[in-house]
Amino acid sequence: MKIVIQPARPEQRRDRPAGDKLVFGKNFSDHMFLMDYRENGGWRDPRVVPYDNLTMDPAAMVLHYGQGIFEGLKAYRWADGRIHLFRPEKNVERFNRSARRMCLPEVDPNLHLEAIEALVRIDAEWVPRSAGSSLYIRPTMIATEAALGVRPAHECLFYIITGPVGAYYPEGFNPVRIYVSDEYVRTVRGGLGEAKTMANYAASLYAQEIAKKKGFTQVLWLDAVERRYVEEVGTMNIFFRIDDELVTPPLTGSILPGITRDSVIQLAGHWGIKVTERLISIDEVMETIETGAMKEIFGAGTAAVISPVGSLFFKEKTYKVQDGGVGEWSRRLFDEITGIQYGEKEDPFGWVREVKP
Repeated sequence: MKIVIQPARPEQRRDRPAGDKLVFGKNFSDHMFLMDYRENGGWRDPRVVPYDNLTMDPAAMVLHYGQGIFEGLKAYRWADGRIHLFRPEKNVERFNRSARRMCLPEVDPNLHLEAIEALVRIDAEWVPRSAGSSLYIRPTMIATEAALGVRPAHECLFYIITGPVGAYYPEGFNPVRIYVSDEYVRTVRGGLGEAKTMANYAASLYAQEIAKKKGFTQVLWLDAVERRYVEEVGTMNIFFRIDDELVTPPLTGSILPGITRDSVIQLAGHWGIKVTERLISIDEVMETIETGAMKEIFGAGTAAVISPVGSLFFKEKTYKVQDGGVGEWSRRLFDEITGIQYGEKEDPFGWVREVKP
């Protein structure tokens, strides 16, 4: 299918924020991509149009049964002005995996990538030039059929919006303080944890608010059955450096398979670091912090890339990781991944994809 492009008129264009005023998720570009689905006719009418509100029936099934998914990736402007994406094929692959889990129609991967590139291309001036900034890209699919009744929808909307962003955390690349929740859970094996669906994030809000009121940046979730094994942080996967080994929880069905997570595992292995995917209990985490065997903890995700963890708060006690500063591997991984994303370092894996003008 050919994507129809409808450029925004001058009066439809939006004010672009200054590079030093960028925050995460507050500003959106001039255009968006839309494509409609009906069960009997499949996908139709792929188009790039001026950014605008969506019109939806009050009985749209996504509003009642939460049948929706999304992705998150970024476009980066290199020093020479060219624009690149970072591993977009993996986001497209994960999007379809989430679609299958949520009984939504899959999108042709080539068309999905073409749509992303068409949108980035028409809004190229929205890709910021300031250091550490990027254009965030949010593909989304929602059930739009107007019907009540618990079943998969027969009509859907696939859309993509973008917006310039700065650092995800206001504190920047500095250690964050994490609250460990053993009272509330995010998901369970066999549930929706491995799908990037709205419901997972809705389930995390209450504990996140508790953590925020106590002065913490994020929540570290434990497994929902035993409340014992570490799973992930609200917006990122988690890694532990125990002595000279990098440990991360395995993908057992309740953890989102992060693209940055996979990038960390590949890079660390490339450097000769031992990487182990295994169950790790919160008791082991606390014990290794207290003995000093825990050298560093960090999160990995698209929004923040690498987020060093300075301390964990568990059962009314603070556990400080080493001196509470940025760990050696955290810094190295952050520098390497962002260096590849911005074209400042060699890309031995072929991860970057140029958006041709």
